[in-house]
Amino acid sequence: MKLVFIASLSVLFLGCSHTTPTVSHRYEIADTLAQKHSLHVKSYKTKNFDIYAQYTKLTCKDIRVYIEGDGLSWITRSTISDNPTPITPLALHLMLEDDATCKLYLARPCQYINSPTCKADYWTSHRFSKEVIDSYNEILDSFKGKSFHLYGYSGGGTIATLLSAQRDDVVRLVSIAGNLDIVYWAKRHHITPLYGSLNPADFADKLLHVTQFHLIGDNDVIIPKEIFDSYRAKFEDKSTIQSKIYPATHTKNWEQNFKNFLEENR
Repeated sequence: MKLVFIASLSVLFLGCSHTTPTVSHRYEIADTLAQKHSLHVKSYKTKNFDIYAQYTKLTCKDIRVYIEGDGLSWITRSTISDNPTPITPLALHLMLEDDATCKLYLARPCQYINSPTCKADYWTSHRFSKEVIDSYNEILDSFKGKSFHLYGYSGGGTIATLLSAQRDDVVRLVSIAGNLDIVYWAKRHHITPLYGSLNPADFADKLLHVTQFHLIGDNDVIIPKEIFDSYRAKFEDKSTIQSKIYPATHTKNWEQNFKNFLEENR
């Protein structure tokens, strides 16, 4: 029953199965955006996963990295998706609102890529596992001498926060509708905990050096403000943490809100 309810949360904002675009169509959406905006496309091969990426140029000292959300994790209330590629790559759309020179979009494991290492655990219970985080660290480590601004949407915000806790080259962390306390999130929604995943809220002592901005939707029933409040409460020193509530649901109205945020925080 609890596992079924976690599926219903996904279906609530991803849409019904009979209207779900095919995998090939979801791939085409990302390809079209890459062509329209002259973005380069590649796959980063890491020890554990191949990670799909789009980017502008990556020669700047500071690189802005955008990490995608959980995507299509579930098809129906009781059926796990066999491919987590998102219907709408919202983190990619957010990156396109950013006029910075050097930008890198990173999908999540098994999004836009077929690989024998892909198992449903990695877009359900283990979506924030150590091996997942290790893959993103491996990608960032390949940029010698660079520093990073990490932006993560939804579950991408979870990953961006976990990365920030493990690195000393993150200049700024920004989550958009980010799931920052996955334990409290599961309890609040009365769902099965993500037992194979790391929880950002457990790493408050490792995040004290990071400048943080957290963007919250005022009508987000998936990741309500209380999730951020639970995360923030873990910090004795809250001076580096800023947040702002925007008129948005979990999936809607974020592009303009994010553009406004960037203009206000250059």
